Amino acid sequence: MDEEAIYDFPDVNTADVNGLLAVGGNLSYGTLMNAYKKGIFPWYNPGEMIHWFSPDPRFVLFPDKIKISHSMRNVLNKHLFKFSVNKAFSEVIKNCRLKKRTGEPGTWISDEIEMAYNDLFQKGFAHSAEAWQNNELVGGLYGVMIGKVFFGESMFANKSNASKFAFIYWAGVLQKNGIELIDCQVYTPHLESLGAEFISRNEFNKFLKQLIR
Repeated sequence: MDEEAIYDFPDVNTADVNGLLAVGGNLSYGTLMNAYKKGIFPWYNPGEMIHWFSPDPRFVLFPDKIKISHSMRNVLNKHLFKFSVNKAFSEVIKNCRLKKRTGEPGTWISDEIEMAYNDLFQKGFAHSAEAWQNNELVGGLYGVMIGKVFFGESMFANKSNASKFAFIYWAGVLQKNGIELIDCQVYTPHLESLGAEFISRNEFNKFLKQLIR
């Protein structure tokens, strides 16, 4: 298989009830960029063929609607963490891969995923936001930015509230830079507490057409 081949995708409205749209292809730069621009993302277990998803509804967060709870405001006011952007991308994705998650046997981040997103970072499209404590990386997130949309991929925390801290600061950075939509892909209570909400796939794709040039 030509690893540089750029694969196209079926119409997103042909996805099944779980949002599964296609299987196969590759994680080349061209294929990934083509996917994100159409609201499609890879999500599969190591050892499987690549699975591509476009769920309906879609879980998103508008940066200007982020919610900061009273307890998180206390965390922010205590200056427990320091924030940075793109200082430790490879370490962030590595930590997301290694982090044990309740109810999950392992991680979906394979060698192939790790290499592909490090390549996107080198090309300037993937970004990380980091939380530090005593010069140690304790939380963060990474994703892909195209136009005025940030497509969130994964986050981790080795200290309580570290990933929320990084996300809140990152949302502020995005807002200042004109980013209008954060794609959270699928529901998590963690992101719901920060203000993420469901919109229909059709509405999501209308946003993509407006915000990605």
